[in-house]
Amino acid sequence: MEFIVKKELTEIFSRLGEWVAQSERPVVITHLNPDGDAIGSLLGLYLYLKNSGKKAHGMTPNNFPAFLRWLPSAGEIVRYQGHEKRARQILQEADLLIMVDFNDPKRLGRLCREVTASSVRKAIIDHHPNPALDAGLVAVQEDASSAAELVFSFIGQTGGKKAITPEIAECIYTGIMTDTGCFSFNSSRPESFRTVARLLETGIDKDRIFNKVYNNFSVRRMQLLGYALYRKMKVLTKYHSAYMVLTLDEQKEFGFVTGDSEGFVNYPLAVRGVIFSVLVVEKAGHVKLSFRSKGKFNVNEFARKYFSGGGHVNAAGGESNESLEKTVHLLEKTISISAHELEEAFRQA
Repeated sequence: MEFIVKKELTEIFSRLGEWVAQSERPVVITHLNPDGDAIGSLLGLYLYLKNSGKKAHGMTPNNFPAFLRWLPSAGEIVRYQGHEKRARQILQEADLLIMVDFNDPKRLGRLCREVTASSVRKAIIDHHPNPALDAGLVAVQEDASSAAELVFSFIGQTGGKKAITPEIAECIYTGIMTDTGCFSFNSSRPESFRTVARLLETGIDKDRIFNKVYNNFSVRRMQLLGYALYRKMKVLTKYHSAYMVLTLDEQKEFGFVTGDSEGFVNYPLAVRGVIFSVLVVEKAGHVKLSFRSKGKFNVNEFARKYFSGGGHVNAAGGESNESLEKTVHLLEKTISISAHELEEAFRQA
């Protein structure tokens, strides 16, 4: 089995492999409100460390969606929120922290203080640009499909083919599948599909994984999706854009739980003429925005410029500390400012 990574990453993975070999109590950490790539990356790496005889832990700042809790060893993940005492103890005993699928301390929420205060070795495995988190080793490949793909490369380089067990393969495949929208974006590299082929060689059932992730929602979540599309989707035909807004009251009405709005932002892109879609979700104290695009409209630049966010060319996120009303007004204004770029992207799509 050949594991393909850029030369500089090979060197970084080699050094990280040395760190892992010297470690006894490594902790794998991912970001606030973890998605499929975050949990898939975390669990894939955690299981590899555990199988290597390490007293490893996996940790998230808060809870993660129910449709990911079936993954192998998901029940062993330590959530900082609500379990602060245990989490702090684990971090105090740790001798290596590996952060996956994020590179900005702001994405740790309340866990940020504990991580940044730790004096142990820290490493990052990620596919997002412009790292802002202080770490001794930073393994970033922006054109990789997902952090899970990079975790696969690291395990393959340091542990070999046999280290990719079916359980690890399930986690990594879930990360790649979800972060590419079932291979509809962030997945143009042939290496990504070679990785998927190698995962399938372990005997995992990709159809089962798909059903567990995408056909495993509650009735209320499906009703919320219908409501969002019918009542809340606003199409800005002139700008080839669309957005949906979900208020706190609306979320309460539909019994919203973490992960219920996952994937909502992709649906408006199915509308003829729409190449830019935004989901605006009101939270307690701030507003979260998710951005998706088709073609060459760069939502990473849009999110970074206007909403303190970032991500990839076709998938990004951001936030606003303004009221929901002011945030929506700003969104419409920034879309109009981007009219030329949107028109050019539409013509080339």
